Amino acid sequence: MDYRLTTRMEGAQASIIRELLKMAALPGMISFGGGAPDYRGFPKEFVKQVADDAFTNQSKSVLGYGISEGYPPFVESLKKHLQDKEKLDFAENEVLILSGGQQCADLTAKLFVNEGDTVLVENPSFVGVMNAFRSYGANLKSIPLEEDGVDLTALEDAFKAGPVSLFYMISTFQNPSGITTSGAKRKAVYELAKKYDVIVFEDNPYGELRYEGEWIPAMKTLDTDGRVIYTGSFSKTIAPGMRIGFLVYAKALHTKFKIAKQAVDVHSSTLYQMVCHEMLTKDLYDSHVSAQRAGYYKKMKLMDEAMKACFHPDMTWHRPEGGLFIQTKLPEGMDSLPFVNEAVKRKVITVPGSAFLTNQEDKSNAIRLNFSLPSEEDIEKGVEILGKLSYEILG
Repeated sequence: MDYRLTTRMEGAQASIIRELLKMAALPGMISFGGGAPDYRGFPKEFVKQVADDAFTNQSKSVLGYGISEGYPPFVESLKKHLQDKEKLDFAENEVLILSGGQQCADLTAKLFVNEGDTVLVENPSFVGVMNAFRSYGANLKSIPLEEDGVDLTALEDAFKAGPVSLFYMISTFQNPSGITTSGAKRKAVYELAKKYDVIVFEDNPYGELRYEGEWIPAMKTLDTDGRVIYTGSFSKTIAPGMRIGFLVYAKALHTKFKIAKQAVDVHSSTLYQMVCHEMLTKDLYDSHVSAQRAGYYKKMKLMDEAMKACFHPDMTWHRPEGGLFIQTKLPEGMDSLPFVNEAVKRKVITVPGSAFLTNQEDKSNAIRLNFSLPSEEDIEKGVEILGKLSYEILG
């Protein structure tokens, strides 16, 4: 049958990452390709306890329809957590519980992106959110990243050329680069957004996974006119399968976001909101995340040292202060896709930098490596294989 699909889906592109991850389950594969937390640290027993109690004593709440805004006790405990940890202010802002970070991006695009609108993203940027924008017909334009965040001159030039509906940024431990936008640049980006009347969509899924360096306040803490929409998730700190994310935005937007949520899935999982609430209120969340940080820090250092020992000297990278990724680069002008494809043949999965570009047909010399999910043994073995490949390619 000849299906007549909407024009707004024409720009959507299949995720190279999702396709590569299909191979991760093959025997003998070492995967540095995912972006998931370590399943060995999932709080399985605690989730089971909460679920048992909920089904025994609150089955109506768990199995019935929930409230679109979120499970009320969790909404309040999350607000307190965000006030304490991120210094977010809820005098003028509201929070909405959503089904993972991807739904946060989808509903933000639904509210602010008309077909043909220009949306700015960092170069490189997260493919999942770019696809959310593409699905609403956005015209994506990328702004280069520098070592301390986005290139301000390029950003202002793009704002001037406008109109721009939205600027999307991952402010801390950016995916895939690992770069953190400095406090000075966050303020500068916010001032430019005010000057040119642009909404900023600030994504912070990795902020609590800091191993080194000093905490930098979110851009949302600078927001005095409601133009910053802040999103976070428990996918990287508790478990991605729960699909619990959230948006923080000006109260004036609350009704529209709530309606957008109701049009998609009515409400997010009450059970998993209960899990998050119980972890926050029983002081288990901080200790859980602290244990995760310690484990990921150890793995990050192991990967960094293995790369130093095994990789060709012409390959470059910077050691991240947090997050889940190290991005390495081949020499300028080279395309990393042949390297990635050959690595797969040698049973190591990585992700080419082209997966994170607005046009995946463009070439990139970058390669993203995940250190949170593989075992320490696989990190050492996989990096050794990649190192040998680097010498074969670079001589």
